[in-house]
Amino acid sequence: MIDFLKRLFKARDKPKDSVSSAPNFYMGQSVSGKVVNERSSMQTTAVFACVRIIAETVASLPLHTYKYTGEGKEKVYDHPLYKLLHDEPNPEMTSFTIRETMLAHLLLWGNAYCQIIRNGRGDVLGLYPLLPDKMTVDRDKKGELYYTYRKEGLTYYLSPDEVLHIPGLGFDGVMGYSPVALAKNAIGLNIAAGSLPITLLPVVFYPPREPLKIPPR
Repeated sequence: MIDFLKRLFKARDKPKDSVSSAPNFYMGQSVSGKVVNERSSMQTTAVFACVRIIAETVASLPLHTYKYTGEGKEKVYDHPLYKLLHDEPNPEMTSFTIRETMLAHLLLWGNAYCQIIRNGRGDVLGLYPLLPDKMTVDRDKKGELYYTYRKEGLTYYLSPDEVLHIPGLGFDGVMGYSPVALAKNAIGLNIAAGSLPITLLPVVFYPPREPLKIPPR
């Protein structure tokens, strides 16, 4: 009886479900006939303005490391991660740049990824952003998460301790849903309206009307 119950109610500490297929379910052609994805949506001024304002605003906020004391907390300037988070996560980017990039990925794809570079002792040496559309998250036979990154025809397998993954709103707590995919019909209509010739706009939005006919008395 106990074995039967174990087979019926599987423990959630060893999940076997896929985690990368659901967020891509909604992407594709919209009701307007326009194909909407994260890159084409940035051609609309509303999407571009929202992503730019949110990403730049959050990236401009101060980022410090703290430690808790008996009376509260205080900044720690000699923490090993302070320079990476506050100043320069890698030789090619500032703290503002990487946070702005990750916020843009999060707002468009619903997930943001960074590769964590470590030395032989496990100390963090750098952070490099990874493109969400080239990343796949799945589980192995033991139910453990692993990350697959495809770039320039090569495939890289990364463990969870090698990836900083920030998911957006989602239903499983692991993967975030793409806001662009969920709003593809509204964005598609905007793209379709913007592709109309300017001479057709009065006809489409203000069609000719027949004069009112007054019935005889």
